Order: sequence, then structure tokens, then C-alpha cells
Amino acid sequence: MILKVYASLLLLFLVNSVWTRTVRQVYDELDPEHWSHYTFECPRECFCPPSFPNALYCDNKGLKEIPAIPARIWYLYLQNNLIETVSEKPFVNATHLRWINLNKNKITNSGIESGVLSKLKRLLYLFLEDNELEEVPAPLPMGLEQLRLARNKISRIPEGVFNNLENLTMLDLHQNSLLDSALQSDTFQGLNNLMQLNIAKNSLKKMPLSIPANTLQLFLDNNSIEVIPENYFSAIPKVTFLRLNYNKLSDDGIPPNGFNVSSILDLQLSHNQLTKIPPINAHLEHLHLDHNKIKSVNGTQICPVSIAVAEDYGFYGNIPRLRYLRLDGNEIQPPIPLDVMICFRLLQAVVI
Repeated sequence: MILKVYASLLLLFLVNSVWTRTVRQVYDELDPEHWSHYTFECPRECFCPPSFPNALYCDNKGLKEIPAIPARIWYLYLQNNLIETVSEKPFVNATHLRWINLNKNKITNSGIESGVLSKLKRLLYLFLEDNELEEVPAPLPMGLEQLRLARNKISRIPEGVFNNLENLTMLDLHQNSLLDSALQSDTFQGLNNLMQLNIAKNSLKKMPLSIPANTLQLFLDNNSIEVIPENYFSAIPKVTFLRLNYNKLSDDGIPPNGFNVSSILDLQLSHNQLTKIPPINAHLEHLHLDHNKIKSVNGTQICPVSIAVAEDYGFYGNIPRLRYLRLDGNEIQPPIPLDVMICFRLLQAVVI
């Protein structure tokens, strides 16, 4: 199981590193012999680096409109401008686009021409952070792998918008205006390969419904979540990184074994209202519980195995794998009890 988890994490790293990999592929697939098929026109508002002919840099230019994109372009940088509309005309010849960065503009949903995004058949990465969107734009390119919509005004997710996005591995919706009602049981339907879902800094009071089963990283920080439903994580059996910092979780809102989940390696529950450490799994490696209301730590109670068993197993035995424990900002007085150290022999850092 652990080997599968780490294999998945490696895959996620490779996905997030696709920039470097794909840049190299540009030169592998489009050598100078092929460049002759394209003209080297460059919009006067932009910069076209001779050493990287498939990239177009139009960022920080005060642009109000998207210039005509040459056919050779794979990577398009339009961030930090004053762009309000995304129309089809500039993209007529840009059939090879893989990457578009439109962060920090003034784009609204009404400013996106109908169908313009879905016609970019080869697009893999779409960045629309820090704009003025009020809902997830639709329709989207079917081959999309990353969609970043953080720091907009999104309060609505159109029905079926993700249905055909089977290749999407990352969806970032953090710091928007999403309420519980915006996340229905079929909202994320179709995201069969999603690995990272970020809904932090919204206005959720409940855990979202029907998270895609293959999700590895789930970020729900800075909401108002009070309760973890019974067996919630059984529906996402691969979840490895779970962030619930800055919510309203109390002891009563967590089922007896709510976080006793073998797949979770990193659990963050900082800045909540807990008075005791919830039961954890022996596979957990990092636990963040700072700035709660915890008054004491009892190693016998929090140890995933009995203290006697922990003592019997040698260093290489099947002992709890916790390596990092953060407890500062509580009401705990040092020193750390000996039974905690006996249980968690692999601990490398305890912050208290």
C-alpha cells in the first residue's frame, strides 16, 4: 500500500514538473528543421525569445486585449495585464497551445466568448487566478491537466462542467466564494484522475460531497467546517495529504476513528477547537495540532498501538511512523511525556 502511495506521489511530482519536461520536448519535437514551417512574427507588444521560439511573453505590458497569437506558440504568458475579454479571434492560428497564463487580469465570465476555451484542443494548463470570475468557465478543453482559478469571486460551478475532464490532475479553487450549496454530489463527476483538490479559503461549513476517489491531496483550510462525517474518507481511499487548518473542528465533530486512516501521511488540524489529540493511524508521519485548546498529551491514549507492543518492536519493526508533531499554541507544558517518545520512536521533531 505504501509503495503505491509513494508511486502516486512521484507521479504528482512529475505532473507538477511538466513545465521542465515539456520545454525539453519542444526541442525534441520541433527542431530547427521544423521551425521553417512557421513564420517568426512577434506581436509588437510582446517578447519572443529566439532561444525559445514556442513561447510568447506578453506579461506586464498593460494590455487590454489579447494580441494575435502566432501558430508556432505552445506557451503563452499574459499575466499581470488589464485584459477583460477572451475572444476566439486571437487564437485562430494558435492550434498548438499547451499553456496559457492569464493570471491577474480583469476577466469576467461575460468577457469569455462562448466555446473559445474548448476549441483549444491541445491545451493542458490554464491559469486564470486573480481575475473577476463568478463561476467556473465552461466549456473547457477536454485534455486539460491543470486548472487554476484561485482568488476570483466564484460562487457557482455549472452542472457538468467537469464531466469530460478525465485528464485533470489539479483543480485549484481556493480563496473564492463557494458555499456548501455550490458543491453537489455530482459536482466533481468525471474527474477520475484528479490528484489535488484545493478548496481552501471559501465559505464551507461542511465537508464537500463526492470528492473524486483518486484524490491524493485535499486542502480545506480557512473554511468554517465543524464536523467530519462518519467514514468520510472511505470514499477517498488514496488521500495522503489532508489540510483542515483554520476551521471550527471540535472533539465532538470528529468521529472516534475519523482520522484513523492508513493512507493519510500528513494531517494538518492547526487553529481549530480541539481539546485532545484525535486517534491517528500508525502510518501517519506528520501531525499538525498547533493553536488548539489541548491541555495535555497522554502517550498511552494517543499511541496507535499499545505501549507494550511499541516497546517490543525494534527500530525496524512495525512501529508508528510519526516523525513530526506540532503542538505549540496549546496549553501543554513541557516536558513531553516519556510514553509519547516510547510510542513514536521515529519522531525527529516535536514543537511544543
